Amino acid sequence: RTTMKSLRFISAEAFVSNAEFARKSLGAVAHDLFPLLFKASYLLEQGEVVHDLVENWPLSDFNMGKLLGATLGYEEDLSHRTCSVCLESCLTGLRDYVLNQSSPYMKKLKVVDLTGIKDVEVQFCKCKKTMGRWARTQLLSKLCSDLLVYLQQAQCNPGTFEVSINVLIDLFVTERNYELVVQALLKKCNCPLKICCVAFRSDNLTLQKFFYVIKLTVPSLLRKLEIVHNVHLEMEHLEMLFNRIHFPLLMSLTLPARTFNVQRFTATDEQMLTNIGKKMGEMTQLTELSMSFSILTGRIQKLLSPLKTPLKMLDVSNCSLNHADMAFLANSFHANHLEVLDLSGHDIPELYPSTFFKLLSHCSSVLRSLALEDCNIQDTHVNMLILGLSPCQKLQEFKFIGNPLSSQALKHLFTFLCELPMLKNVEFPVPRDCYPFGTTYPIDDASVCRFDHQKYERVAEELNLILLQANRDDVKASTPLFGSYDAAVQETNNELGAYLIKSFKETLEKFTSSFNKMS
Repeated sequence: RTTMKSLRFISAEAFVSNAEFARKSLGAVAHDLFPLLFKASYLLEQGEVVHDLVENWPLSDFNMGKLLGATLGYEEDLSHRTCSVCLESCLTGLRDYVLNQSSPYMKKLKVVDLTGIKDVEVQFCKCKKTMGRWARTQLLSKLCSDLLVYLQQAQCNPGTFEVSINVLIDLFVTERNYELVVQALLKKCNCPLKICCVAFRSDNLTLQKFFYVIKLTVPSLLRKLEIVHNVHLEMEHLEMLFNRIHFPLLMSLTLPARTFNVQRFTATDEQMLTNIGKKMGEMTQLTELSMSFSILTGRIQKLLSPLKTPLKMLDVSNCSLNHADMAFLANSFHANHLEVLDLSGHDIPELYPSTFFKLLSHCSSVLRSLALEDCNIQDTHVNMLILGLSPCQKLQEFKFIGNPLSSQALKHLFTFLCELPMLKNVEFPVPRDCYPFGTTYPIDDASVCRFDHQKYERVAEELNLILLQANRDDVKASTPLFGSYDAAVQETNNELGAYLIKSFKETLEKFTSSFNKMS
């Protein structure tokens, strides 16, 4: 779909397309045209012009989300273009704004907001090279540190030290960029560019380093906290975190796998869980909670009942929930507000069909995303599922990978899904009849790719034809066998892979050493 451009935007494109001319002429450009020229330069990937626009930015704020979002001149949203050329030019331009020898009275910039940048799977920029959240964290931290070193060594205009710009960013810290980020945060007071962390994600980090860096971020300003994968945070560490640090503005919390395990709970652990629930209850802004792959059987009420604000997003996938947990969710005040719900990894038809459908009916008026992967949904359950999903008229995303459904059942379900007006994304399973006879569910990782690929392709074509015949070519249907795209994981997978190999090697060495001692 081609997006219409206004005459004003076309003129801006013509102006910035000749980089040399544009850079020489910026001094004569009206200040209110800078946002228009910035978006045009970003669209055309004119890195040098992007740099110079930022270096000479005449306004008091610079908000990437708004500058690249839908505007009157050009309605296409470019905030999902994490173009490496443009973003690097933008950040180095920000450094050079500070060093620019123009009068400090000319410098009005006070706030730079980088949080509106969205990391997506498919990039449309010509360079095809992206700068993800981790790389943005790395580059901004390096620029802040380099800037301080330069200011201390060079003879700068005294007015340079009066420049103070808050740079709002979503930080992503791992072992590999930890030292750089810590140095930038420690020296924040002296640096003209002041990193203000709005969202924080940590992966592949020791607990000691995590606790140290989280304190430096000014937790009282954090809106989103993601502690994932290779941060070995368990329940006692979480209680310690909440006791030591307050998160009054926190809206979204993601905890790593195995944070909770009620199978080995003692009376002390029960009290700990109660304390964690109370601390979460004090976070009056909290509306998004993800705690997948923990064992929480029978404890959902204890954890969620203290919350004073209804949750809009809840991920309790693979948490071994029982009937009491599902009954609490269905009857809680959260149910009417849930926009995003993930109950994957639970045998819903067998354990609590009526309670689940009660929960679904309560959130149906607001539900946007539903994940029911590996839930043992079979052909005999499809009609009931259709009945439950029918009122979900705002549903945009439905994921149900890993369920033992036949080709015929999938066609029946797709015919219904065409009727959901807001639906945009469907993740469906490889049909059961594409796997060898006798395959058991859930299918293990070793067997998940052992299916008749030609037959699958034929069925996938038929399912897409159902969408096309219903004029629903706006719906993307796919089968991501190993999970949906995760920009953060994709960006750091080399580091995480190296960490896993190192961990495996250490485990093997310990095992060999123990075995040798026994021998």
